[in-house]
Amino acid sequence: MVSIRRGTNLDRVGGYNDAVVLDAIRRSAQLSRVELAAATGLSGQAISNITRRLLDAGLVREAGRQKGTGLGKPRTLLELEPTGQYAVGVHLDPVVVTVVLLDLTGRVVARRQLAPPENDDPDVLIAKIADTVEAVIAASEAVRSRVIGVGIAAPGPIDVERGVVVDPPNLSAWHLVPLRDELRERTGMPVLLDKDVTAAAAAEKWVSGPGNFVFFYLGTGVGAGLVLGDEVVRGSSGNSGEIGHVIVDPDGPICFCGRRGCVGETSRPRYLVHQAVQAGVLAQSIDLDDRQAVDAAFTQLCTLAAAGPGAGAEIITALAERIAYVVEDVANLLDLDRVVFGGPYFEQLAPLLTDRVRAALQSRFTVRTIHGVEVTGTALGADAGAIGAGSLVLDHTFSPERELVAER
Repeated sequence: MVSIRRGTNLDRVGGYNDAVVLDAIRRSAQLSRVELAAATGLSGQAISNITRRLLDAGLVREAGRQKGTGLGKPRTLLELEPTGQYAVGVHLDPVVVTVVLLDLTGRVVARRQLAPPENDDPDVLIAKIADTVEAVIAASEAVRSRVIGVGIAAPGPIDVERGVVVDPPNLSAWHLVPLRDELRERTGMPVLLDKDVTAAAAAEKWVSGPGNFVFFYLGTGVGAGLVLGDEVVRGSSGNSGEIGHVIVDPDGPICFCGRRGCVGETSRPRYLVHQAVQAGVLAQSIDLDDRQAVDAAFTQLCTLAAAGPGAGAEIITALAERIAYVVEDVANLLDLDRVVFGGPYFEQLAPLLTDRVRAALQSRFTVRTIHGVEVTGTALGADAGAIGAGSLVLDHTFSPERELVAER
């Protein structure tokens, strides 16, 4: 059931009520004014005034009439005007940076990718991101004045209050980088920063609705974005979801944290490619310090694993089992009803991963006799992080607490 915020009929909170009405239309796709009044608790007169403002502002549009019920004149339906506002989403990943432009409905209307410099130089990459933001807006032919801001999804840890990327393990040169303010200065637009797995979970909630689920992110590292009771869980500092140091193989490789066999370390493409090289599945000549070469080799490994039995399939199957252990612990701890996989590497791993996790939960989920757990891939594809970053900005439009969001 979709939970819609309730408004208040006090005139002094018109901005709040506008956001409540917009959010109600977004969640239901199309609503009549009568249905809006019932859903939000606002009076008919308040709804009439608000919808007039939203129509004049170009944020909603009339979408035909409901089929008549024989009880009166058919009601006019209202829906979001996609071109009313736009938001840029940026996903910073150590291997590839993705930049998207979303319209007001959350649809991707333009997209670009760029590779980070080999030396991880923050200044160089931020300048490239700013250029790519402008290129994406230009390619979309969107009216630039309707682009209301930029959202950034970055690997943690991050300092949300200061807009700083602290010390992400796979970006060695990124120590206390003021990414939010640097990008704001270069683009001239408001910029919001969030952790990548949290942004991905927020985007999944945007498209799939409320629930209790974990978004398990598979990229250069791993992480978990949580949605509980229709609320994105961020933690006290905005850094929830750090599951990379759950030990899944006590005899595994040493992690940078000092322990052995952490799921994050044993899920890294570099580690898996190294295993494949040692097993003779991949060429000995692969440079494990070359990110692009490792990325290409990892794709090759996943293709071999999906093709059938062999050493490659054994490596990816073992990875799936390690991830399944972590997922079932999270699902049992939080009594989840859904597990969603996503991130840059999910599609390559999907043929073996989802079935293994589904089987593990069917046999080891504690309350399986009461309810099951759905295991799916994200509906957003590999761009979940970037779409989530853009949805941070759109949430500013739809959130009654948008002043608080804008200060982050």
